[in-house]
Amino acid sequence: MSKTTRIAVLGSANMDLVVRQPRLPQPGETIFGSGYGTVPGGKGLNQAVAAARQGGAVDFLGAVGADAYGHELRDLIAAEGIGAAGLAEAGEPTGTAHISVVDSGENSIVVVSGANATVTALTAGQEEIIRQSAFLVMQCELPVDALAAGIAVARAHGVFTVLTPAPVVPLPEGFLASVDLVVPNQIEAAELTGESDPVRAAELLSAGGTWAIVTLGSEGCVVAYDGEVLGLAPARPVKALDTTAAGDTFVGALVARLASAGGGLADGGPVDGAPVGAAPVGISDERMIDAVRWATVASSISVTRAGATSSMPTLAEVAAILA
Repeated sequence: MSKTTRIAVLGSANMDLVVRQPRLPQPGETIFGSGYGTVPGGKGLNQAVAAARQGGAVDFLGAVGADAYGHELRDLIAAEGIGAAGLAEAGEPTGTAHISVVDSGENSIVVVSGANATVTALTAGQEEIIRQSAFLVMQCELPVDALAAGIAVARAHGVFTVLTPAPVVPLPEGFLASVDLVVPNQIEAAELTGESDPVRAAELLSAGGTWAIVTLGSEGCVVAYDGEVLGLAPARPVKALDTTAAGDTFVGALVARLASAGGGLADGGPVDGAPVGAAPVGISDERMIDAVRWATVASSISVTRAGATSSMPTLAEVAAILA
């Protein structure tokens, strides 16, 4: 891929500490688990790996500690062919996510940010990586100041911005409206808009020329643009084992698909030297719908496997189902 189809992921990198158990304990209760493991994760790293495995040319921007977990995450990034020039080494320990997976496949997660919390601004090198990309992918596990800085660089150079607003945190006024595509799940969409109806929430989130995709788990997702819903994309029926990385797999695969075949952009990529505030290049309805279909299959494969990055499919696996 050329530089105009690169994907920059600005986000968190954690080590996931995963316990499998029959159910969640009551307050004060002790129960036995059935398994434990450590798996590289963090919403940012998850999305970077998912995009790379779908053929995306990916650079990761974030921070890890100088500890064993940090070295393990760096090894994974290298093994996946993801660019690490934008990955800093912080004085804080590498972030961790403490994940309980119950037998039904659902999960609950507590994140300890660690090194991720040190990413409060962008370095000159990180800004340059964003300028050389077609897409900037972000989540809310980094400080909002860093995300705002990334959006400012992206908009100045016609880079298409994608935000997963998870976890839901206080955002500056106008922040969501400055993003080109927002991808919350149904709960997050309701928190952001006050609307429990995902269709109405998608309409509100997409108002003003933004794309919004509200994911609904086993019910698929709602796709909207500029205040109007394009439709409900159904999920691919599977028996779920672990839903930990389903949403991140969806986003990574979606962006990788948009970045393929000339970037999925109307004129082939970002505009180098575009003035500050320049509108990003658009994506057609047909291109987005195609990418949603691709992402839906990738996500459906991931929930049949345990773990976060360990569950994510390759390009060949998705292509075989869609052939």
